[in-house]
Amino acid sequence: MTRKYRIGNPIETDSVVQDIEVTKGEIPFFKKDDEEGMLSLSMSKKNMVFGLGETVRGINKRGWIYTSFNADDPNHTEDKRSLYASQNFLIITSDDRSLGVYVDTPGRVTFDIGYSQQDQLVISFEDFDADIYLIEADESEASLSRSESLKNIVKEFRHLIGRSYIPPYWAFGFGQSRWSYYTEDEVREVADKYDELGIPLDMIYLDIDYMERYKDFTVDDKAFPNFPDFVNEMKNRGIHLVPIIDAGVKIEDGYDVYEEGVKEDFFVKKDNGENLVAAVWPGQVHFPDFLNDKAREWFGNKYKVLLDQGIDGFWNDMNEPAIFYTQDHLKEVFDAIEDYKGKNLDIKSFFAFKDLVGSIDNNEADYKRFYHEYKGRKIRHDKVHNLFGYNMTRAAGEAFERLSPDKRILMFSRSSYIGMHRYGGIWCGDNKSWWSHLLLNIQQMPALSMCGFLYSGADVCGFGADTTEDLAIRWISFGIFTPLFRNHAAAGTRYQELYRFDSKDTFKKLIDLRYALIPYLYSEFMKAALNYEMLFKPLCFEYDDDRSREVEDQLLVGDSIMIAPVYKQNTTGRYVYLPEDMKMIRFRAYDDYDEEVLPMGDHYLRADLGEVLVFIRKGRVLPITEPANRTEALATDNLTYICYEADAKSYDMYTDDGITRI
Repeated sequence: MTRKYRIGNPIETDSVVQDIEVTKGEIPFFKKDDEEGMLSLSMSKKNMVFGLGETVRGINKRGWIYTSFNADDPNHTEDKRSLYASQNFLIITSDDRSLGVYVDTPGRVTFDIGYSQQDQLVISFEDFDADIYLIEADESEASLSRSESLKNIVKEFRHLIGRSYIPPYWAFGFGQSRWSYYTEDEVREVADKYDELGIPLDMIYLDIDYMERYKDFTVDDKAFPNFPDFVNEMKNRGIHLVPIIDAGVKIEDGYDVYEEGVKEDFFVKKDNGENLVAAVWPGQVHFPDFLNDKAREWFGNKYKVLLDQGIDGFWNDMNEPAIFYTQDHLKEVFDAIEDYKGKNLDIKSFFAFKDLVGSIDNNEADYKRFYHEYKGRKIRHDKVHNLFGYNMTRAAGEAFERLSPDKRILMFSRSSYIGMHRYGGIWCGDNKSWWSHLLLNIQQMPALSMCGFLYSGADVCGFGADTTEDLAIRWISFGIFTPLFRNHAAAGTRYQELYRFDSKDTFKKLIDLRYALIPYLYSEFMKAALNYEMLFKPLCFEYDDDRSREVEDQLLVGDSIMIAPVYKQNTTGRYVYLPEDMKMIRFRAYDDYDEEVLPMGDHYLRADLGEVLVFIRKGRVLPITEPANRTEALATDNLTYICYEADAKSYDMYTDDGITRI
C-alpha cells in the first residue's frame, strides 16, 4: 500500500509514473518539525535501514549521515556524505514492521540515520518542500515474513517509479576502457591483444580524448581520420565503440552545438540573463538547460551525429554538473589573492589562502549563480541540482526512442536521480584501486537494485591509483556478476588491461566464466526489470534468521545463486555463512569446478586467486553456456545446468533477440 503526503510546495521531478492522490493529515510514524524543516522517526535497536542507492559505507545504512546533493568527488572515503547520485528511497525494517519511504524533492536532503542520536532517523531539508511516499505491506498480507515484506515494498516502489532501463544483450559483455586511448591504432592494439589471448571482449570505451578539443559530438580527425569506417571495422570484429559525452558545451565560434545553443537560448543563465560561463575539459563552456523540454530535445538529437556513424552506445559524464570554475568565481579568487601578496602567512591566514584557492572547483556558491526554465518557472539551479544529470541522460533516452525506435542503445551515466533509471544505467564513478572499494562495490549493488538501477557496476580493478595484480583478479572475480562490467583506469595510473599482467591465463578463465554465465545473468536481469524486482539482494531479503540480517559481504544474484567474494589482500579463503543448505561450486574455469553440498551454518572455505565461489540455493538451477569471444556468438539453446535438488527444466529461462526494444 502506497500513500503520498505533501510538505509545502514541492518542485516536480518526474520520477514517479503513477498518479497517486495526496493523503491529507499528518505523516504516520514521523514527527514533523516545521520550524527546523525536518521529519524524525524513532528507531529501536533492532531497526535496520536499507537503500539510498549509491552511497558510502555498508548495506545497513545506520550510524552515518547521508546528504543527497550530487557531488563530483573522486575520493569515496567513509567520511563522505555525498557521491554522484541522489536516490532518496529507503526501507526501515524490524521484526514486526517494514516501512518504505521515498523522499521526492530535487534539492538538498540530509538523512541522519542514527548518527546524532542512535535511536533517531532524521530527514532534514534545505527547503521544506517534498512529496513523501510511504509504502507498507498490504494489510491483507499481514502474515508475510519480514523478507517477503521487504521484497514487496521494493516491488511496489519500483511500480511507482516505472520500469528499469533495458540495455542491448551485447552490453553484458566485458568492456575495456582507459582515460584515454588517443588514436584508432591504440584502440586496434587493445582489440588485437585481447583477441590474441582469446580473452572475450565486446566493448572498447572512448574517453574524452577521442573528441576534437573536448567538444561534444565531434571526433578528432587526426587521431581517428575516418571514424565511420573505423566504427564499422570494429563492429565487423564484434566490438562496439562506446564514446563519452560530457555536460559542458565548449564556447567556440564556428562550433555548431555552441552556436545553435546560443541562438535558440538553450543554455542556463545567470540572474541577469547572461549565459553562465563555467569550465570543464575544454575550458570555458555553457551548460545546456536539460530541465527545459525544448533544450533537452535539442541536445538529445545531437547524439544522432554519432549514431549515424555507427555508434550504438554512450556514457554520460561530468553531469552533476562538475565545474572546474565559473568565470565569476575565478575573478573573485584572483581579486582576493591580491590581498595575500607580500604578507607573512601565519597558520590562520595560510589555511584561509589555501581554502580560497581550493574553492575554485565545484564551489557550492556557483550552483546558486544560474537558473533553469523548468515547467514554466525560472528556478535557481541549487533548488533542482539533483535533476541535472538525470535530465541529461533523459535527453539521450528520449532521443533514442525517436532516432532508434526499434533498436536498444547502450546508455549509462555518472550522476543520477530516481527516474533516470528508466533511461539508462549508472557506473559508480571515480573509485580507487583500493581493497576497500572492492567491498564498497559489493555493498552498493543491492541498494542500486532497490532504486531501479539494474544496469550498474563499478570500474573493476579501480579507476584512480595503481591497481595490483591480486586486486585485479579479486575484483574481476566479483565483477563477472555485475551487469555493467568494465575495466577502466585514469590517466597517469598503471595500465591495467588484462593482457598486461602475468596472470593472463587466470584472467582468460575468469572472463570466459563471465561469458558462460551471461545467459543466466541476462535472464535474471530481464526478469528483475520486467517484474519490478531486485537483481542483487542482501541475504535478509530472502532469509529471516537473525544471522542473515548482519551479513554484508555476501549477495544473492538472481533467484538461483549466492556469491561470497574475497575482498581482502593476501588471503586464500574466507568465512561464509549459509542460511540454508547449499551446493557450493568452486569455479577454476567455466568447465573446471568442484561441487559440494554444505550444511547451513558458518564455514571457512578456500578460494585461491582465480577461484570463484558460487552457491546454488536448494531447489534452484544455474544454467551456463560455452563461452565465446563475443556475446553474439553465445549459445542459449545448448546449456549445461548445475542443479541442487531441482530439475533442469524447472529453470525459467528468459531469452529474446537482445536488440529489439521491449
